Amino acid sequence: MLTQVAEGVLNHRSELLQNNTVVVQGTAGVLLIDAGITGDEMTCLANDLRELGQPVVAGFSTHPDWDHVLWHAELGEAPRYGTARCAAYLRDLRSNPDWKVRAAEALPPEIADETPLDLFGLITGLPAETTQIPWDGPEVRIIEHPAHAQGHAALLIEERGVLAAGDMLSDLFVPMPNFEEAADPVEDYVAGLLVLEGVADDVDFVIPGHGSVGGADQARTRIELDRAYMHALRDGRAPDDPRIGPSAKPGWEWVSDIHAGNVQQLANRSERDGTPG
Repeated sequence: MLTQVAEGVLNHRSELLQNNTVVVQGTAGVLLIDAGITGDEMTCLANDLRELGQPVVAGFSTHPDWDHVLWHAELGEAPRYGTARCAAYLRDLRSNPDWKVRAAEALPPEIADETPLDLFGLITGLPAETTQIPWDGPEVRIIEHPAHAQGHAALLIEERGVLAAGDMLSDLFVPMPNFEEAADPVEDYVAGLLVLEGVADDVDFVIPGHGSVGGADQARTRIELDRAYMHALRDGRAPDDPRIGPSAKPGWEWVSDIHAGNVQQLANRSERDGTPG
């Protein structure tokens, strides 16, 4: 089901991981940001758009994680964009003969049989100097930044004051730094938050990759919450964070496992690099 966030900006949320698909209405159709995760959900989205008389004219993936690069034939054959680094990562992945097996292994078992992979990761990389989505609609600024994943970008729909934050600024998930590729995952994440902070005054609504839409006050609140979490992680302190521990949202207590994984990953890197843990 589509819900309105701001004028010309709608949201479609998946059930399992609370993924948000952002729909931006343009002159001839819509821009889809992170299309969804199951075949049924993407078909539902396509049907909703058909009822509105709004074909998909462009897509954008905020980063190359599996749940942000899926697509369904019902959504049509519009160009699907991402940053150059996001597209390069996906090209490399798809160049492996067993790429589909590897992608399937990342899927939660609850939806493994419901998630179509044929159109997985078919992203056109935009040149590094590109600052706007190339489409006939409201200006959508590309804000690439280090933090969660290679080539991660938030999108600012400037005329509507909406920030589609990708896998940042969630009210459900604690930060997940890029331990795989970043030279300094913690400082990279903090740097990414600083980039988002630079546009916070222009934001009336923030839509995270997972979780609930936040109002104008939430952009800075969530940035500060994530920064406090990263500082606690860096310093080896237990974070005072409402997303984990006794105050976690009912049904999402398992997010504490993400935190435990972050602690272990940071300890492993410290041991490997010979730096203090």
